[in-house]
Parts: sequence; C-alpha cells; structure tokens
Amino acid sequence: MSSAFGVPRRAFRRVWRSRFARNVVVVASGTAGAQAITVAFAPLITRIYGPEAFGLLGTFMAIVTVAIPVAALAYPIAIVLPRDERDALGLVRLSAILSFGVALLAAAALWAGGDWLTATLGTEAVAGFLLLVPVAMLFAAWMQIAQQWLIRKKEFSVVARSAVAHSFVLNSAMSGIGWLHPLGAVLIVLATLGQALHAGLLFIGIRRRHRDQGSAAAREERPGLPLKELVYRYRDFPLYRAPQNFINAASQSLPVLMLAAFFGPAAAGFYTLGKMVMGMPSNLLGKAVTDVFYPRITEAAHNGENLPQHIVRATGVLLAIGIVPFGLVVLLGPWLFSVAFGSDWAIAGEYARWLALFFLFNFINKPSVAAVPVLGIQRGLLIYEMFSTGGKALGLFVGFYCFGSDLWAVALFSVIGVIAYSVMMLWILSHAMR
Repeated sequence: MSSAFGVPRRAFRRVWRSRFARNVVVVASGTAGAQAITVAFAPLITRIYGPEAFGLLGTFMAIVTVAIPVAALAYPIAIVLPRDERDALGLVRLSAILSFGVALLAAAALWAGGDWLTATLGTEAVAGFLLLVPVAMLFAAWMQIAQQWLIRKKEFSVVARSAVAHSFVLNSAMSGIGWLHPLGAVLIVLATLGQALHAGLLFIGIRRRHRDQGSAAAREERPGLPLKELVYRYRDFPLYRAPQNFINAASQSLPVLMLAAFFGPAAAGFYTLGKMVMGMPSNLLGKAVTDVFYPRITEAAHNGENLPQHIVRATGVLLAIGIVPFGLVVLLGPWLFSVAFGSDWAIAGEYARWLALFFLFNFINKPSVAAVPVLGIQRGLLIYEMFSTGGKALGLFVGFYCFGSDLWAVALFSVIGVIAYSVMMLWILSHAMR
C-alpha cells in the first residue's frame, strides 16, 4: 500500500522541485491575489451598479477586446522568441511604434464611421465612448509589450506584483466612485484607465529590474537586426497570429454584443458577470501556465526536447485542477450566483452552467496555444479560428432565431466551443508529434 502511494508522492515532489512549477506558482500567486481582490469587491460592485451598468461595460469591453489583438499587429508575442537580446529589444521598439500608428488609424476610423458601427452592431448605448477604444488599444499594447519582455527575462514576480496592485487600485476606484455615481460610464472610463495603470506598473518593474541590463545591451558594439528585417523575419505574427487573435476575440465578444442587441443591456450584464467569474480560473492559473510555458517550450524546442510530452503534462495538470470548480458551477450555478451576488443575478448563474464547460476547455488548451509559435503553425491556427468562430456564431444565431432564447444561444455557443477546443488540442499535439 505504501508503495502505491509512494509513486504519486515522488511525482509530486519532482514536479514541485522543478523551476517550471515554482515559476507557475509565482505568477499564479499574483493572479490569485488580483482575482481574490476582484472577488472580494464583486458583491459590493454588483450591488452598486446593477445589470444595466454591467451591460454597458460588457458591450464596451467586447468592442475593445476585438480591437486589442491588432493594436501592435501581434509583434509583442514574438519578443520571447529571438535568441539574441538585441533582436528582442528591436521587437519592443517595433511594437511600440506600431501601437501608436494603429491607435491613430483606429481613432480616425471610429471618428468617421463610429455611428455606422454602433448602429450595425446594435450597440448605440456605448456610441459616446467609442473614442476611448483607441486609447484602450494603445495602453493594452504597451501592457503586452511589458509583459512579454518580463516573461522573456523570467521576471515573473514583477508580473505578479503588478497584477495585485492593479486589481486593488481599480476595484477600489470602482467601489468608491460608484457610491457617488453608479453609472456604466464610470465603469467604462475606469476600465480604460486601468489598462494604463497596469502598463505603468509593469514598466516601473522593468525599470527597476533591468536598468543596467537594458542599457548594457543597447551599448553593445554590434547592433541587432534592423526593424525592417525584424518585420520580415516575424511576418507570420501580423499575417496569421494577429488575425487569429482578432477572430478569437470576436468570437468571445459575440455573445455580449448579440445579447445586448436582441435582449437588452441586462442580458449582456448577466453574461458579462458569468463570463467574468468563469474566466477567473483561466486568468488565474491558465494564464500563469501560459506565461511560464511559452519560454519553456521555446527553450525545449531550441534544445531538441520532447515537445509532445511537455504539452500533455501541462494539459493534464490543468484538467485535474479545473474539473472540480467548473463541475460545481455546472451543478449549482444559479444558487451560487444568488448567494454571492444577490438574487437579481440568478440568471447569470444559469448562463454560467454552460459557460463552465466552455471555459474548462479554454482553461486546459493554454499549453497547446502557447506551443503554436514554436511549432510554426500559426497559419493553421488562423484557419482553425475561422471555422471555430463560424461554428460558435452559428450556434448563437440558432439560439436567437430558432429558439428565441438567450439561454439556448449561450448553451449552443458553449457546446460548439468545447468541440472546437478539443479538435484544436488534438491537431496541435499531432503536429508536435510529427
């Protein structure tokens, strides 16, 4: 009997002693702290603002989420990949330059066609806030640049501390200002400024940790590749990864936009809360695994290690962790949401029952997605994303037009998403094996 239990104990100790596990714990602890602060403030914030205000925030963030992937044409994701530090710094400069240009283009486009866009999407309620979208895009791009640089340098503690500080300041502001002005406009403005706050905290951490290293790299006699060469060498990121991220973000935002258009801001608010809560495990541990796994799988590829083994192990660990909390929401969603957020939010719990399935597979697919740039299959991921988003959009339309039910729409969206995630993980694993 003791030998039977000895094997898992030895395996656990071996995993815990690994640098990968320790780094995951560092990042997860910061994200956990940030999420704990959000959860602690959530019962207060949901009672201050109400479903309509959350619906406005959800609609605005749905538009921002779709726009962010093209903010720097996905070049920040490439910062981790170069062997040469000078080339990584060149990608930082390239990403910063592109973020300004894209934000200016977005501002011009929204100034000229913002009314048409909101009318087409049925989101006239947020028309007055559209010019905040390019501002949020710019700050989000800077945040991504800083995060990817810190991930490259494996300074995960800086990422963790910044996440906690950002969450505390943002939720405190939402609660404090909400007592005086419980409006959706307050949530939208604070969410935009929150992007700037997070980026600023990350850059402060970089300045403190890498003041000497960064200047030393810049003083090297041999310069890195010219920006033009970096644009060409990592062209698969704007060609394939940026469109893929854009389509993925659109698929995530579709339910909010369609619920707002067909059933009103309250339905969008219910979905926004359900998505926020169900996305917490993914934002907590899933993101931590991605941040640590990406440089690790890159290093493993450089060293000729067994990539499928790395992917399967990380996926299995996430499945073992996620099955219990997501399963509880499937069983007790409406009751849990009523107790935590008030009886007015029971419908959000019904949404969450289906979203729990969707986000479980979104949670466990993080190692597979992190391996895509290393495997060089970003074009294939773009093709997959097009079919996946089309399928999820079809599920939403069937729920709206055939059943006339917001709950059916969310359910079909979630089930099709589960199938799509499963196919994607098997495809990436088979490619890694080949």
